[in-house]
This record gives sequence, C-alpha cells and structure tokens, in this order.
Amino acid sequence: MPTPRLMSDLSPPRRWAGAAGLCLLGLLPAASIAAARLDCEINQGGRSETLHFGPATNPYEVKAVSINERFSFKAVMIERGDKVEYISLYVYYLPPRGPILLQQAKYLAPTAQPYPAAGSLTGRQYLYSPRLERELQYECALVEVES
Repeated sequence: MPTPRLMSDLSPPRRWAGAAGLCLLGLLPAASIAAARLDCEINQGGRSETLHFGPATNPYEVKAVSINERFSFKAVMIERGDKVEYISLYVYYLPPRGPILLQQAKYLAPTAQPYPAAGSLTGRQYLYSPRLERELQYECALVEVES
C-alpha cells in the first residue's frame, strides 16, 4: 500500500514550487462571479439618461422604457448558462395613433468587458421620427460587473 507523501519528503525545489502554488491560490478572490449588464446612454430633446438592463428569461415580458413620451426603447438580453446568447434592441416612435418601429438590432454572442468604451457594442446610433424629424441618439456597451 503506497504511503502519502509529505512536503518534507520532497526535494527543496519542489517544496518551493508547492509553497508558491499555495500562496498564489490565496490571492484568488473567493467568490468572484462576473455578470453582464447592458448600459445604454440615450439622448433626446436635450435630455440625456443612462439606462441599465440585466438578463431576461422571457423576451416577451421585457417592457419598453418611454423616452420623453416621444420614443420608447426596449433592450432584451438573453443568457444561456453564464454567457450572453444575444441582445436585441428596439426603438419605437410614439405618435398618437400607436407605436412605429424605427429600428431593431440584434447582436449575437456579444462579450462583456470590465471597462468598455461608451458605445462599444452598438456605436452611436441616430434615429429620426417620421414626422417633425425628432432625433434620438443612443449608444450601448456590455459591461462585466461583479455579482
């Protein structure tokens, strides 16, 4: 029957390597789990706001956010496991007779970044209403955050 080996049974270089490995393990965070968050900066009518969106399980249950009662913005982020499967963005113009879809964009398997540049996912988008040519601008980044 084999006997267990102790640190004292190892040669000095192996002892140092084992000790260094244990020290490095101690430097790792205990429960560092990263999650994804979609940050979108939206500008319309001289007003600017940043909206934050988390993952959804059902895309049909995600509500659109009203922007100055002239537009609405909807962001759907679906995850499978610990990865973002896709992000869909929808922008609607809101005339009195009902919403009109201006843009639908889909991003497949985007990667979250710890410190992304503004607009790193979408770039800056410029949209205009069919009447009166009201402008809405937005840009989104997928941010890696600690959960």
